[in-house]
Amino acid sequence: MCRAYAAAAVGECATVDEVVEIESVIQDPVTYFRKSGVDTVIFAQPDKRLAVAAFKARVRNRIGNARQKLYQMIFCNQRVRFSKRTSPLHEAQINFEFLKPFGLTEIPDLETIGGMYAFKPSANPQVHAMLKRYRFNLVIHTKSNGHGREWPPQHFLELARRLSRHPDIHLWATGSASEGRWLEQNASELLNMPNVSNVCGGFTLAQFSAFIRNADGLIASGTGPLHMSAALGQRTLGLFPPTRPMHPGRWAPVGPRARMICMPTSCSGCAKRKTLSCECMENIPPEVVESIVLEWFNEACGNDARARIAEAGATAADAVSQRHA
Repeated sequence: MCRAYAAAAVGECATVDEVVEIESVIQDPVTYFRKSGVDTVIFAQPDKRLAVAAFKARVRNRIGNARQKLYQMIFCNQRVRFSKRTSPLHEAQINFEFLKPFGLTEIPDLETIGGMYAFKPSANPQVHAMLKRYRFNLVIHTKSNGHGREWPPQHFLELARRLSRHPDIHLWATGSASEGRWLEQNASELLNMPNVSNVCGGFTLAQFSAFIRNADGLIASGTGPLHMSAALGQRTLGLFPPTRPMHPGRWAPVGPRARMICMPTSCSGCAKRKTLSCECMENIPPEVVESIVLEWFNEACGNDARARIAEAGATAADAVSQRHA
């Protein structure tokens, strides 16, 4: 069960049998729970109205964090107790706490969790047509929708300038429509680079998921698309401050090809800053990010070459087989 805006992405997880949009049941959640046959609800995000509804509908197992909200102590009958603020665990690990009522005794490490995802975005001809024009497609998600510290636009510009020396590499600036307008007003030089295309606001969530999956890499700060990319198995680079609670120990991307960059110490007064930028992020050098992108590029080109060799070998073998036949 999730908000409608996320339903398309959640539905692409092979281990999810059905997605229920909260908006479709919120007018009468009690009736929904009574008729659905649901026997367990985990309130990974506190929601008083749904907690009360599950209680009234007599859902057998109602699991919530009793330390988050008092009403979860009242309306949940399977209670866990943990503090996200003080926990040393990553966000992905913290949420395994909700499975302890089922007998879970050990929370898996991040490498194990990174192999548990089963996202399979549907094929999208429009996305494929956009990306096939370039040998290497790099997604740069420059904004965070206000959810975290951001790498400065001028650093993305410097990265684009450096990568312009490699004509096979193309950058795609993604984000919401409002973020696209912000970039047009505040980072027009980046969007006007010949090796950068602005597709902000141009995708549904399902299309964006397919776009990330079919690209060759993604760079972002701590925001949703970063974690989508990591979960999809894409080459992913997260840029983070070392300051709690925004630090990578809590929010680093988790996936088989995910990595992150973080400065070793926080800048002065970092935790109290209300802005989206700080010296922690400004001090992440564009040349370091460039080196990682070029590493990805060389890897992708090597894979392409091996794929072409394998295809040529298969074609030759087929031709020989046909001659013998």
